[in-house]
Amino acid sequence: MSSDFEAAILDLDGTVYLGDHLIDGAGESIDRLRERLDTVLFLTNKAISRRRDYSQKLRNLGVDAGVDDVINSGWVTAQYVREHYADREAYVVGEAPLVAEFHDAGVTTTDEPGDLLVASMDRAFDYEKLDVAMRTLSNGAPFLATNPDRTCPTADGEIPDAAGMIGAIEGVTGRSVDEILGKPSPKMVETALDVVGVDPDACLIVGDRIETDIRMGERAGMTTVLVLSGVTDRETIEAVDVEPDYVLDSIDDIDVVLDR
Repeated sequence: MSSDFEAAILDLDGTVYLGDHLIDGAGESIDRLRERLDTVLFLTNKAISRRRDYSQKLRNLGVDAGVDDVINSGWVTAQYVREHYADREAYVVGEAPLVAEFHDAGVTTTDEPGDLLVASMDRAFDYEKLDVAMRTLSNGAPFLATNPDRTCPTADGEIPDAAGMIGAIEGVTGRSVDEILGKPSPKMVETALDVVGVDPDACLIVGDRIETDIRMGERAGMTTVLVLSGVTDRETIEAVDVEPDYVLDSIDDIDVVLDR
C-alpha cells in the first residue's frame, strides 16, 4: 500500500535528469510521489553548484522545487565544518560554489596551505592545487571530502568526480580521507531524515548509484529503489554487496513501488 511510505528522497543526476534533460517520465513520477506521500526531497552528492542552483534547474525543467527541497554534499559539508572546525582555515579543493557555501557558513578559506583540507569535484584541479593540498596535510590537518563518487553521469556519458581529486591527494600524501560527508555517510542520511521528518522505514530512497544512494538507504533501513537510468547496470549489481529492494529501468516505473 502507498500508505506504507510517508516521504521519498530522490537523487538527481541519472535519476531525475541527465544533463539538461529530464529522464523520460520523471516529472510525472515526481507529481505522483507528491500526491501520495507527504514529502519529496532531492539529495545530490554534487558540490559544483549550490542548492539554489539545483532548485532553479529543476524549475527550469518543469519540476517545482524550492531551495529547502534540495540538499547537496557541499552544503552538508559546510555545515559540518562550521560545527566541528569553526576555528580552522580551510583549503578547499573544489569549485567556486563550494567555496561560497563555506563563506556563507562563516568558515574561513585560504588559497595557501591551511589547517583543514576539504576535497571535492574540481574541474580545474591541477598540480598547484595538489601541491597546496599536500602541504596542508603535511601539517597534520584533518582531511575531509564532500563525496566519494568516482564519476558523475551526464547526457554525454560519465565524467570524473570527486574520487579523482581524493585519490590524487591520497596518492601523494599517503593519507586517507578522514571523513566523507556526502552519500552514503551517516551525516548525509541524518540530515536528510531530519528534513523529511519521518522514520527510515517510512522513507523511500531512489537513486542510480548502488554504492552511494542504495548503500546509504540500506544502512539506514529505508526502502531502496535503484534505477538503471544512470551509472549502474545489472552487471554492477552482482558485483556489489548491496541488495536494492527494487530495481527499475527508470523513475518512470515508480508505481511498481507505490502500488506494491
